[in-house]
Amino acid sequence: MAFLRYIASARVGCSLCLLLAGCSYGPLASTAEPTGPSACNTGGDFVYIPAGEYISGSDRTERDYGYQISAAAIVGPQRTQADAEAELLQRRWFEGEAARQQRGLPAVCMGRNLITNADYQAFVQATGHRPPGISEADYQTQGFLVHPYATVVPFLWQGNRYPDGQAEHPVVLVSYHDALAYAQWKSDQTGETYRLPTADEWEKAARGEDGRYFPWGNDWQDEATRWQQSDDVGTSAIATYPLSRSVYGVEDMAGNVFEYTSTRVADGEEVLLKGCSWDDLPGFCRAAYRHDRPVESRHILFGFRLVWEPRE
Repeated sequence: MAFLRYIASARVGCSLCLLLAGCSYGPLASTAEPTGPSACNTGGDFVYIPAGEYISGSDRTERDYGYQISAAAIVGPQRTQADAEAELLQRRWFEGEAARQQRGLPAVCMGRNLITNADYQAFVQATGHRPPGISEADYQTQGFLVHPYATVVPFLWQGNRYPDGQAEHPVVLVSYHDALAYAQWKSDQTGETYRLPTADEWEKAARGEDGRYFPWGNDWQDEATRWQQSDDVGTSAIATYPLSRSVYGVEDMAGNVFEYTSTRVADGEEVLLKGCSWDDLPGFCRAAYRHDRPVESRHILFGFRLVWEPRE
């Protein structure tokens, strides 16, 4: 069971922050996409996230809610809701989140969609870069978020070919450095700058300005995204779940895959990932959640999107 795999591998990647008290949630914002600079929205591939303040991080109330909804997904004959919540809290999965606070950020052009297998194939074919994948030995040595290697096999590419029928699914089994190489290739093609989003940029793009827990609001909805108890196993095609579209129009901001950011920790040896995956419990799908992994990690739960910096 995914829960047990998480227990075996869960780790808090960031120092605990002081909790802020007295923060109010405020009304949820409209889901209409704002009008941004025409350059950013050209072709619809990137979405304008305006400059300004937003509510980032989480407080005790939000983290407790994360434990509550995650526990509800794993209760059973041998585990009550209270027992499950106690188990999860003991693992301190959400205790490394930043304290709830107001933060200011400049405007950014965020990728509307995750980078897909088809996108990445063009890069591999043009450059000869290593195709997505990992050997069984390397996968076992990696040793976290452990699924049997048999679960990995359907995601493996055959040479430069992605799995059949997966063109519009997010690319996985790529490392942080692979993602950087893809961004550099895109930049070289256009003379503009493509990069990974920072963890802060990603969080604002996911939750808007009002501090909502999920792209759709503060209440978990089972049907809003691809998560652990969805009918199908594995990634979904991009933009399959409208409720996981953020207030700005950025797709898949909860569920599907964790996303690499450019924010490095642990003396640069690890990178923060945001979002959650198709094999996660609901609490992990909150925009405030974050965790870190080594920069060379490759996993069936990890993908990425880009930020574009158009020329002035």
